[in-house]
Amino acid sequence: MSEDEEALRVHSEELLAQVAALPPLPGVYRYFDAQDALLYVGKARHLKRRVSSYFTKNHGGTRIGHMVSKIARMETTVVRSEAEALLLENNLIKTLNPKFNILFRDDKSYPYLKITGVPGPVSAQGGSPSQVFPRMAYYRGSVDKKHRYFGPYPSAWAVKESIQLLQKVFRLRTCEDTVFANRTRPCLLFQIKRCSGPCVDLVSPEAYAADVQHAEALLRGETQEVLKAMEVRMMAHSDKLEFEQAADVRNQMQALSRVLHQQSIETADDKDVDILAVRVQGGRACVNLAMVRGGRHLGDRPYFPVHVEDAAAIHEEEAEGEGDAVPTAAPTPARRVEALVLEAFIAQHYIGVPVPPVLVCSEPVDKALIEALGEQAGTRVNAIHQPREQRRAWLDMAQKNADLQLARLLAEEGSQQARTRALAEALDLPPEDLDQLTIECFDISHTAGESTQASCVVFHHHKMQSSEYRRYKIEGITGGDDYAAMRQVLTRRYSKVVEAAREAGGIDFAAAPPPDAENPEAAPVKPKGVARLPDLVLIDGGKGQVGVAREVFTALGLDLTRIVGVEKGEGRKVGLEELVFADGREKVYLGKDSAALMLVAQIRDEAHRFAITGMRAARAKVRVGGGQLEEIPGVGPKKRARLLQRFGGVRGVASASVEDLATVDGISRDLAEEIYRALR
Repeated sequence: MSEDEEALRVHSEELLAQVAALPPLPGVYRYFDAQDALLYVGKARHLKRRVSSYFTKNHGGTRIGHMVSKIARMETTVVRSEAEALLLENNLIKTLNPKFNILFRDDKSYPYLKITGVPGPVSAQGGSPSQVFPRMAYYRGSVDKKHRYFGPYPSAWAVKESIQLLQKVFRLRTCEDTVFANRTRPCLLFQIKRCSGPCVDLVSPEAYAADVQHAEALLRGETQEVLKAMEVRMMAHSDKLEFEQAADVRNQMQALSRVLHQQSIETADDKDVDILAVRVQGGRACVNLAMVRGGRHLGDRPYFPVHVEDAAAIHEEEAEGEGDAVPTAAPTPARRVEALVLEAFIAQHYIGVPVPPVLVCSEPVDKALIEALGEQAGTRVNAIHQPREQRRAWLDMAQKNADLQLARLLAEEGSQQARTRALAEALDLPPEDLDQLTIECFDISHTAGESTQASCVVFHHHKMQSSEYRRYKIEGITGGDDYAAMRQVLTRRYSKVVEAAREAGGIDFAAAPPPDAENPEAAPVKPKGVARLPDLVLIDGGKGQVGVAREVFTALGLDLTRIVGVEKGEGRKVGLEELVFADGREKVYLGKDSAALMLVAQIRDEAHRFAITGMRAARAKVRVGGGQLEEIPGVGPKKRARLLQRFGGVRGVASASVEDLATVDGISRDLAEEIYRALR
């Protein structure tokens, strides 16, 4: 039997028959393993030829061979063109997170600058404040046609800077409509010349509308047109002998000129441009995205993809062994990884983000990808690889930032790994597979016994895992009894582990199931319904707290060697902490400059921060009474926020009459009566 025939034996007859029946058409294919986890998503101009190449060749011990050996089933989707296949492929990668594709994880939506209302002439009579006197606001979320949106911006800071710019020049309002409607005198922003005072009729709707139009033109990059229009407006006031109004427009022009000079806006051609620079080193990659909107450079944001090495290796083997491989514009194999990462970013990033008409790229990009983007956006998109003049300066700056961000990431990862290794050595933990070392840390927080909260933070894969943090509301104890609080949280946390182990027929806690070695970014693999005991349980406290933990673990039948207390040293000074053990070992002082102590302190401080924020939120809810409103049937978070904003707090709501309550948006007469009764 040949090697190829031997390789085919690992796949079912049903799967091979499905491969043989594939059509010679463009499409997308998806591979799944025996646990139905998605392994890989790919596209092809010729589905039958591409997919068959995986199963008719012996790939040996390569990454592609490792992936093929795991394929248990396959799904395919036939599309009309390669462009459709490209878009579908990256939609699936973005949403399904396959193990062997380059994936950019970014759950944060981009912020926008919003100007309320719709463009067009308005009347001061009968119009809403948002329409007659539009306000500027920071906005994050999906856009609609009810308002005007400018962006997206790379960061909240960039939006707020733009708002400040428009306040200085055009003095547009930023206050909420509820505040605007109830003002009787101008606010501080008017006093410092950041608002024209529309709330108290210190500016006419027509003059305010002109300022709004100029602000929008500036955001679109029409700076020269704005200055010319303002000059015409100033001269018109002067001709009518309206010298005060002419002076106001002159001051606006001077403020705008200063801003443009400070921000060095020299280009009149490029209004909206994205600059993309990529850097690959040490198995990690960074794509730095810089944004230019309205001719202004708004800043940049780095992105760090995962699965780069696996995806690059599979892509290279496909390109070498199959004529249907994805075309790449990179001229040499050394540049192929950078081009592959950049194309993956472009394809995934612009799924949910508007694509600008110009992309300046550090690597050549496949023309089919750019055409598909333009077809999706309904506009022409131009990708420039070797820019000149201003674009070259932008790209050089983006490339430098990509280098710096990747260097910082590699340094941080190396430092964290060194700290994990140092801690394992200090505590005689097994040195193998330190990526899977899991640490949980507990802390108790309260104010004189009020609103006691316990926190549990989790560390593994050399970093804090915020999605696995938990808070526990401590009840039924004497206020201020930290020992009772620690006993309660440890019992609640680990009794579930013991119970799950019993239901599963018993699990050796010393050899808990390891995480998925093929996907180290994923959470540890656990038998269904079974929680895993961490390798180390850190307790923020000394001998007393560790004694409580020892009692809980003894009662539950768990291993005492996992418990380590972090006891503050002499004078409670940072760097003098000692480690206290529950199994009788002597205290250990790691040393002020110890990498192990740095990791322990990092985890301990994070548990302390998480506990304090939870305690303060619970305390504020009790003291302010914000929770009282949400306990009233029919009052959710939005109505609660409107009530508090309108009346200045729960006390104001409680003292309001039924008639006043009913004037709040969303509050009916019946609900107003219910609120009135509940708060009295």
